[in-house]
Amino acid sequence: MNGQLPELCGHNGCRRLRGHARAHDPRPTDVWDFFDEKDKNKLAKAGFATPRGGAKGGYQNHVVRSSQVIIPYERLEAIDTSLYRDGYVIRLLPEQYFQAPNTPRPEFTAPNAAVEVGRNAFVLYRTHESLQTYPLLHGWRSRSLLRNGQRVNNRRGNVTDVGEYVLRLSRLGNHQRRVEGPPQGIFATEYADENTNYLSKCVLAWLIIQTSASPYTLIQAGHLRAILRAEGLDNTNDYERRGALRHGICCCPLCTRFIRYSELHETITFQGEGALANAAAQVEGATRSTVVNLFHLSPLVYHSLTHVPANIAWGHAICNTRLGQRRCYSLAELQEMDLKVGIVREQGIETFGWISQDWQMIRSPNGAVWIQLNGDAEEKPPSEPGIFDVVGDSPEVGGGQ
Repeated sequence: MNGQLPELCGHNGCRRLRGHARAHDPRPTDVWDFFDEKDKNKLAKAGFATPRGGAKGGYQNHVVRSSQVIIPYERLEAIDTSLYRDGYVIRLLPEQYFQAPNTPRPEFTAPNAAVEVGRNAFVLYRTHESLQTYPLLHGWRSRSLLRNGQRVNNRRGNVTDVGEYVLRLSRLGNHQRRVEGPPQGIFATEYADENTNYLSKCVLAWLIIQTSASPYTLIQAGHLRAILRAEGLDNTNDYERRGALRHGICCCPLCTRFIRYSELHETITFQGEGALANAAAQVEGATRSTVVNLFHLSPLVYHSLTHVPANIAWGHAICNTRLGQRRCYSLAELQEMDLKVGIVREQGIETFGWISQDWQMIRSPNGAVWIQLNGDAEEKPPSEPGIFDVVGDSPEVGGGQ
């Protein structure tokens, strides 16, 4: 981004323009006031944590990323809880909390226990069977929210969590559906503090302007560009190297095709997607997903925060699905690794691309991409203890939204 840009106020981190008349604001959203309402909504959605099917896990949906997170107990050792400035709560399953019916494991009831149900943890019941096997302890209350001592239904403002358990039991046979306790937080993997979330939206706003046939110009975005420059987020070469831009135009980091502005709002179809033909028959016409959505270059994981400005772009929803829980290596990154792959022929080796060091991705210089679907099989005999005793959420969630 070249050219003379306006100066920011800078007073106590204020990012309004110097000489502004309104109150100081470190995160002014008027930097994209010239956007159409649909584009403002697109940015707002990108700033939300939106786990698919998260209700059964007690998760919140469509709330800002700077919210309390849920940490699955089985992930706790690998997580630096200080990353979550807006608070966290630990989720235990009955099988983790109890050693026998009505008997908690001693590590949860010892004096000064690091994990204490009712204080920084709750027990989540997801099946009728678990409730029958490990019934609620006497005196336990379902989780609830208090504000100034009064029960409330949302987490806005200063609220306090009380109670020990949450029920998310589906209707099954003679068992009735039971839902007790409000959502407890968002997926920890989707967390971003307020400032990081704001700067991420600034990057996405700038990339919208760079889409093919965009109705906006860089001249309109002087304030936005000034913010990006102040944060060191205005180096076009960095975006090109990561694959968020190609020749100065916004592109999908996986397939590298240019992104048309209209694709930000068009409903996804599966025309020409032979490998996803079954998905087309089942989903097309029943989904509200757009052709292009938020795209994370590295997957969202529990052990670090990856919803950050340097890790986001716009990408095709179908490409997001194909990428799965893998890192999206750009061609430039693979070429820097200098690991070529080729075909062995009688006359010699014919190289055709570069492969990542983890063997997860291959790219050709002309844009073809290969992704490793699964690694080598390292199965243990099914009868061996410990194979099926892992409980809780599936591994890291989301490569994008």
